[in-house]
Amino acid sequence: MSDARWIEVTREAALAAEYLGNSVELYGRDFNGQSIDAFAARMAFMHAVQSGYTSLESALARIFEMLDEPRPSGDHWHRQLVARACLPVSGENARPAILSPEMCEMVDEARRFRNLATRAYDTFSKDKAAKTVAAARFISEHLAAEIAEFKRVIDPD
Repeated sequence: MSDARWIEVTREAALAAEYLGNSVELYGRDFNGQSIDAFAARMAFMHAVQSGYTSLESALARIFEMLDEPRPSGDHWHRQLVARACLPVSGENARPAILSPEMCEMVDEARRFRNLATRAYDTFSKDKAAKTVAAARFISEHLAAEIAEFKRVIDPD
């Protein structure tokens, strides 16, 4: 595969890392109370995680497209997309897992938080988000390297 086919994957992964990294910074703000500043901080945090996760999904979907693997569909496609990225494929179109087991755990945490941010944002609790912040930090620091390693293995120079 040419490097040009990886431009969008690399871009989406970089956006995911940027947004998730920024969510870690936003988590340090004061979320307490009913002031507009606290509201803005809470919403910015949730939106940063949601946007970062969406960019990560887009990167994975683009990889599947390059590999001629159909995207998951149905009600649980978000969970299935992550699950598939975490498994190697054998047979004629064999490939290793796209993401490491540790990254898979972190991405799944971000996916779960995405559901909260899009459907149950009124139940958000800063205290319960510490696990998501750890996941966001890990993803922002390691996603680019994991994508680059996958590319190196399946598309060597």
